[in-house]
Amino acid sequence: MSNYLSELRRRRTFAIVAHPDAGKTTLTEKLLLFGGAIQTAGAVKSNKIKKSTVSDFMEIERQRGISVSTSVMGFEYRDLQINILDTPGHEDFQEDTYRTLTAVDSAIVVIDVANGVEKQTEKLTKVCRMRATPIIFFVNKLDREGKDGFDLLDEIEQKLDLRVCPLSWPIGMGQRFKGVYNMYEKKLVLFNPHGKQEEEEIIVFEDLTSPDLEKHIGESAARELRSDVEVLETVYPPFNKEDYLAGKICPIFFGSAVNNFGVKELLDCFVEIAPTPLPRHAEEREVKPEERKMSGFVFKIFANMDPKHRDRIAFLRICSGKFERNKNYRHIRLEREFKFPNPTMFMASKKTLLEEAYPGDVVGLYDSGNFKIGDTLTEGELLHFKGIPSFSPEQFRYVENADPMKQKQFVKGLDQLMDEGVAQMFTRQSDGRRIIGTVGQLQFEVIQHRLESEYNAKCRYEAVSLHKACWVSAEDPKAMAEFLDRRKRDIAKDSEGQLVFLAETPWILQTAQENFPKIKFSFTSEG
Repeated sequence: MSNYLSELRRRRTFAIVAHPDAGKTTLTEKLLLFGGAIQTAGAVKSNKIKKSTVSDFMEIERQRGISVSTSVMGFEYRDLQINILDTPGHEDFQEDTYRTLTAVDSAIVVIDVANGVEKQTEKLTKVCRMRATPIIFFVNKLDREGKDGFDLLDEIEQKLDLRVCPLSWPIGMGQRFKGVYNMYEKKLVLFNPHGKQEEEEIIVFEDLTSPDLEKHIGESAARELRSDVEVLETVYPPFNKEDYLAGKICPIFFGSAVNNFGVKELLDCFVEIAPTPLPRHAEEREVKPEERKMSGFVFKIFANMDPKHRDRIAFLRICSGKFERNKNYRHIRLEREFKFPNPTMFMASKKTLLEEAYPGDVVGLYDSGNFKIGDTLTEGELLHFKGIPSFSPEQFRYVENADPMKQKQFVKGLDQLMDEGVAQMFTRQSDGRRIIGTVGQLQFEVIQHRLESEYNAKCRYEAVSLHKACWVSAEDPKAMAEFLDRRKRDIAKDSEGQLVFLAETPWILQTAQENFPKIKFSFTSEG
């Protein structure tokens, strides 16, 4: 087997998604510990220790203890290259998460045992389902009291409309938590609440009927585990890798990330069953990872990762071929050749120079403003990768420069933040006023904070009453001209120069749609 194909088989690229506070960032960190990528776990909640979690490296994230931008981390484990994309859980940043899901081959969804399936979990799982992305669930925080295991399985199946396949099962929970039985490997993993998890606490246990079980976990727990496993084996489908890869069944593991418990079992099973890089759909054709010509798309842009240098980094997911440093690649939208002398791989905020990368890898490219989300790089072939959406915002405000001496910084900062996809900007055609549209409230704060801390500019917001922004297009130029003339004051352009109709109320939107049947109104713009 050629070196190229063996590199391809070594790759596992996945996202970790969850509702806020389900313990996603803690799980990410524990996976990195197993990969030897970090030596000590950051104390996320403790203020005494100034180390914050490895993957949260933006100032506002440290202050609020939430992840607001996707971090990319790579590490080696069991001779495999694992690429984790940790996503924001907060719903105001779900666009970033949706885009990230276009760049991965599978996902791990974290669920808090006490809260079960929450609103964000439903939305994010739906996006995975639309793309038939294979999902593994990790039920977290078993060292606390929570929902009954069977009730949780029912809730996941009903709310998320999918079939689950438990591969491990908890023995008690909260105060009574004894450990988990790993059904995938037929092992008993015992929980030690006060110590670190050591190797010897894992006992190979092929036969649950053996009286030895009582010695380890006591009589009542042994009785309960035996009857639970019998029910599980009767009711739930046996694990089948093909069904998992097709998105038809979802394995479930139980554990406690903060105690590093159950995480290794999850990782060991994941590296065995998770897909290697998958084909990607471009408008022109399907692109297979085995192809030798390099292609990739930008799914995220991040400005000022290093506040000392005004750098922007474009995150490129490689879809096919080998990416090489200093080689010329074609930027399809700009129709220009670029080469990259210092592409990087990420270990959270630490960056290392990279000589080559393979499908599934995410490469950071230093960018002076040439990239937008959704851009394609190839060795010359005209390809446009599909499915990197911009969503119609739900909250709107006028944005004004609060310091006339800093107009240049204000404009530059806003443009760069919009390129990153933090929010969308619309310029009203009648008066040239800028309107920022976001999916959630928190983004307005992030924009204000970052303008000040990264661009030395201040902004203020003013209320604007808008219901929806929709992109408009028409095949008939005459119909379009008439529409633009009649609805002058409601027309704006987005940062790409596309026409947008700003509807003040649902009624106005409905009337416009009825009065102008030849105009197409759409609520997402594919980047």
